[in-house]
Order: sequence, then C-alpha cells, then structure tokens
Amino acid sequence: MMHSVPKTMTAVLLTGHGGLEKLVYSRDVPVPAPAAGEVLIRVTACGMNNTDVWVREGAYGTEDDPSAVSTWRRHGNTLTFPRIQGTDTVGRIVAVGEGVDRARIGERVMVDFSIYNRDDDSLADIDYMGHGRDGGYAEYMALPAENAHVVATDLTDIELATFCCAYLTGERMLERARLAAGETVLVTGASGGVGSAIIQLARARGAVPIAVAGPGKEAAMLDIGAQAVVTRGQGDLAEAVEAASGGRPIDVVADLVGGPLFNDLLKILRPEGRYTTAGAIAGPVVQLDLRTMYLKQLELHGSSQGSRADFRRLVRYIEEKKIRPLVGGVYPLSEFHRAQTDFMAKNFVGKLVVVPD
Repeated sequence: MMHSVPKTMTAVLLTGHGGLEKLVYSRDVPVPAPAAGEVLIRVTACGMNNTDVWVREGAYGTEDDPSAVSTWRRHGNTLTFPRIQGTDTVGRIVAVGEGVDRARIGERVMVDFSIYNRDDDSLADIDYMGHGRDGGYAEYMALPAENAHVVATDLTDIELATFCCAYLTGERMLERARLAAGETVLVTGASGGVGSAIIQLARARGAVPIAVAGPGKEAAMLDIGAQAVVTRGQGDLAEAVEAASGGRPIDVVADLVGGPLFNDLLKILRPEGRYTTAGAIAGPVVQLDLRTMYLKQLELHGSSQGSRADFRRLVRYIEEKKIRPLVGGVYPLSEFHRAQTDFMAKNFVGKLVVVPD
C-alpha cells in the first residue's frame, strides 16, 4: 500500500547540552528524503535509553577531565544540533532512494541503529543514529537500506522497539566476555533495559544469571529468568552474592553500575574471571587495586553497541522466541519530557517506548 509522505513532521529536537529544556517538541520539522541506498520509514515506535539522557547532559567527560561536558564519542565528535535522538526504532518503509528495490515499500522493519563506518567487525569507529545522524523520535526517519531489517515475529511494534539498543549492547558484552553455557554471570543494574536484556541473553546461551537490583524488583527479575536476586544496598555484597549463587563461582560480571560497587565486583569474580561493562550509572570514576586484577588474572572489557554479527544473533533470538520484550511504559511523542523524567526516575522494569501522536 502506498503512503503519502508529507513535507513536514513532528519530532523532538535536541538543541544543545543541558536539561529537559534542550528537548524541543516541534510540528514543522522537514521530512527527510532518502538518499541513494536509503529508505524512509514512518516511525511507529522508538525505545528510550540511558544514552539519550547522557548525550543530552553531555555527561561522558573526556579522557583528561571526567567532569567535562562532552558527548558520546571519545574521538571525532559527530553530534551537531539540532539533532533528533532515538535508537530503538520500528516502522514501515514508505519510500526508497535510488538503487533500493521499490518492493521494499510496505515492509515493517526494526532498525539496526549502528553506523559502522568500517567493513569489518571492528567497533573502533562506531557511531549511531540519533547521534551521528537523526534517529527515531520523529514521525519519519531516513536510514541506509541495509540497516532496515524485517523480523519474522508476531510481536507488536511497541514490543519490537524494546530490543535493539539494550539487547544489542548486552549481547556484545556477553560476547566479549565469552560467556558460555553452564557459567554464572552476575548482572548489576538488572532491572534496567540492558540489565534485563542480559538476564535473558545469558539464559539463551545456557548460562546462569544472578541479578543485582533495587528493592521491590526481585519478583520481576525472577520472572524474566534470574536464578537468584541480590537486593542492592542491603548488607555485604560479596556475602549476599555467595549466598544467592549457592557457592557457585562467578565467572563473569556484567556491570552497568560502576561507582562504589566496582572494587567489590572484582573481589567477587573467581580467578581468571571476566569483567565487562557498558555503563556507569552510579559513577564513572572508580577505584581499582591493580593487585586484585593481576593476582587474580582477571580480564576487564569495555563494551558499547554491537557488531553486525551481534545484531543478526539478536534477530534470531527474537524470531526463535528465546527473549521477550519488557515494556515499562508507553508515551506519545508530545509527552516526551514526562517520558524522560519517568525514565530517569527508574521506577520501572524494562524499556519505556515513545510513539508518534
């Protein structure tokens, strides 16, 4: 079915680094035209992520100054203002650029939001839609045709929009840490988008996940596959993890929290254990006793986004129903400020999703 594409659309524009006032809801943003090799999608849902907030705040610091206002990329900033954020985009193709088969018009697609900038699997020069180019907090979005993937699933658009960024990030973390069947992984920040994804992705690999989550979220963690739950902030963490694991060694720590927990997490890891991180919501600057690292033969991995192969595995997991969506709330685009305020409060499990008005 052909879709009439208007000249303007509604979108949320990030106009600079700062507070919520830097997010401007506009009804007269030009609809992008798909360039050669691109498609134009009518957005039906877009999931929200921590990266949206941190980029708005300029909270990534620099290698010289952790408190400096800076955006997501360490080398070669690609963020310009105004920018439409939004990574976890689902929609339908309504137009195609030169060189793209018109038969693709009408497809429902999930967007691989990564801008790879390379032909190999290296992520050294990775970027993403919503940062290096416009994303999905809008009615329409243009993107490379190769990044628009049909997923064979009966999930709704809103449910499908919960996966991409969080689950791709989680899958990359577990891939880098080589989490194997039968191993035990401790997951911090387990009730958030990436944390709840890792619990399910660990199960998909045949591993045993133990969750660290805030009070009141224990039942939800067990429901999505955690073997046991450690309630954050209650007693000694190492002792609580040992009790929760039944004495099983912790092979991998998948950490999204950082801050004061960091040193305890290294203590909890078994000798030759692997630590992997893609977030630092409790503080990015941590204390590290190098003796713990080298005497225990530990591996430390930093991870962000994922490769094309990671994305293909994610699609396969969705199609095989090995992972399921966790919708924490749905908001219209016109209530974006409320959505991000609720997101920052973290009083939900899974992902918040924004839909066009």
